[in-house]
Amino acid sequence: MTDFSIRPVSSSPAQLTMLSNLLVETVASGGSVSFMHPLELADAEVFWRGVLDSAAQGERILLGAYDGDRLAGTVSLVLVQTPNQPHRAEISKLMTSVDYRGQGVATLLMQAAEALARDHKRTHLMLDTASDSNAVSLYEKLGFQRAGEIPDFALNPFGELTGTIIFWKNLN
Repeated sequence: MTDFSIRPVSSSPAQLTMLSNLLVETVASGGSVSFMHPLELADAEVFWRGVLDSAAQGERILLGAYDGDRLAGTVSLVLVQTPNQPHRAEISKLMTSVDYRGQGVATLLMQAAEALARDHKRTHLMLDTASDSNAVSLYEKLGFQRAGEIPDFALNPFGELTGTIIFWKNLN
């Protein structure tokens, strides 16, 4: 098993390229992460520039799992919420490269995101995922609770309707 290093992603051109390639790969392999297949690399770059700008503003933390210098996966911890929700954060865009799936990358990223949430005095996490996603069992294994499911909430990357499950976790 590979030893992965988990750290914030920088906004360097090399990192932007790796992030963009990961997003395109994730969508092409059926990952329901808000984009449709085929996703153009330029569109992925626009998305990641926005995420990196948000991270630079302190609104979120973008973590990467690295095998040496190679990006194996990523997750965002969104910190900025409305004024009545300073105690919560949202998990967004958990992705693992196809080459690294099944090696614990997603679990390591989620554990790191939870630790950072606690460091930022967040006591409640939420996330959503497609009902037919392989991530459902991961989130349940990590102690997230189902709040509910919305049928036919979104299209998967190939244009078919899929439900969405809302999860939450208390960090106290």
